[in-house]
Amino acid sequence: MFKYFPTNYVWNLSVDLSIEMGARIGEIEEMCAPLQEAAKAPDAAGVMAFRQTWVTMGDKLVGLAEEDEVKGRLLSAGDKLIRAANYLLTAERMQAHGSEGRKALYQRFLQAFAKGLALSGSTCKRVEIPYEGKHLSALYVPAAGVSGPAPILVQVNGLDSTKEMKFLVGLPGWLAKRGVASLVVDQPGTGEALRLQDLTARFDSEHWASRVVDWLETQPDIDPKRIGMEGVSLGGYYCPRAVAFEPRFACGVVWGANHDWRDVQKKRLAKEGNFPVPHYWDHVRWVWGAKDMDEFMEIAEKVHLDGVLDRIHVPFLVTHGEKDSQIPLHWAQATYDQLINSPKRELKIFDARTGGAQHSSFDNSANAGAYIADWVAENLGGHIAVGEKP
Repeated sequence: MFKYFPTNYVWNLSVDLSIEMGARIGEIEEMCAPLQEAAKAPDAAGVMAFRQTWVTMGDKLVGLAEEDEVKGRLLSAGDKLIRAANYLLTAERMQAHGSEGRKALYQRFLQAFAKGLALSGSTCKRVEIPYEGKHLSALYVPAAGVSGPAPILVQVNGLDSTKEMKFLVGLPGWLAKRGVASLVVDQPGTGEALRLQDLTARFDSEHWASRVVDWLETQPDIDPKRIGMEGVSLGGYYCPRAVAFEPRFACGVVWGANHDWRDVQKKRLAKEGNFPVPHYWDHVRWVWGAKDMDEFMEIAEKVHLDGVLDRIHVPFLVTHGEKDSQIPLHWAQATYDQLINSPKRELKIFDARTGGAQHSSFDNSANAGAYIADWVAENLGGHIAVGEKP
C-alpha cells in the first residue's frame, strides 16, 4: 500500500484509489505535499484542507482542457477532464454528509466526467434504468469486436464508491477487450442514486438487481442468457445476495468478500479494523437512511449471507486481498464454503506475489482485475486471447 500519509489510512486509501483511477504522480505530489499536517487533524478540519488542494487541481485541469478545446485539441481536453473528474470526485467522497457545497461539487464532477468521455472518444455512455418511479444511473460499455448479442457483467459499488470510480479503475475496459460488455450501476445507497435520487441502500439487493436484469433483457445488443454480476467491497454482500435470489444471473464475482457486514460494524464500534471514509458513522446512517445509531445497527443485523448462498446454482468467483485490513480474510472463506450448490466455485486470494493484496485490490487493481476479467470471459463466453472469437 502506497502510504503518502503515514498515520492516516483513510487518506492513503483515497490517494491510492485515485492513482488506480489514472491520477498522475506529479499531480498527486502537488495536491498532497501541503497536507502532511492536515492529515493529522480531526476529520472536520482535515478533510476541508484535503478538499481545497484537490479541487484546486481539478479546476486547473478544467482550465487547461478549455484551452485545448479552443484549439480543437479535443482528445487532450478529454483526457484532462477525466483526470479533473477523478480529483473532484476524490475530494467530494471525503466530505461529511451535508457539508456545505458537497452536492454542487458532485455535480461539477459529473459534468467534467461526462464531457471528458465525449471529447476523449470513449465508447462508454450513461444510461438510466427505471426504478421506483425514479431511475438508477449506469455506465454502459459495449464489448469490442462482437457481432450479435454480447455477454455482459453488471458491476455494483461498495459502501462509498461510484460507477465512475469503477469505470476508471478499469474492469469495463479489460472486459471489453475480452468480448464482454459492462453495465456499471449506481445502486441505491451509492453515487447518483443516493446523492441526487435520495434512494438509500437496502439489504435485499435482489429488489433493484432484478430491475436491472429486466432492463437488460430489452436491449438488443445484450444476450439475456449471459448476464453476470460483480460487486466490490460492500458489493461483496450485495452481489451474492442478488445472484442467490435472481436466477437470471449466469455467474457472480465478488472483488473483496463481505460475508457478514453486521459483524464488521460491531468490530468497528469496538475500534477494530480500518474505516473506508472520514465521518464514518454519519456516512453509513446516510447510506442506509437510518435516523440514529440504534436504527442503523438494526438494519446492519440483516446484512449478512448466512442461509443465503445455497440458493446459488451458477459459477461464482470469490476474491479477497490477503492483507485486507477492512474485511477479515476469513469472511472470504465463509462465502466460498457456503456456495455448496455452485457448479464452479473458486476462491482466489491475492497476495504479495500477485499484487492486489489490500482491500478490494486498491493497491494493484490491474493484476486482480485481469484475473477477474479472464474468469468472467471464460464463464460468459468471451475470449482470453487475441484472435479468439466470442
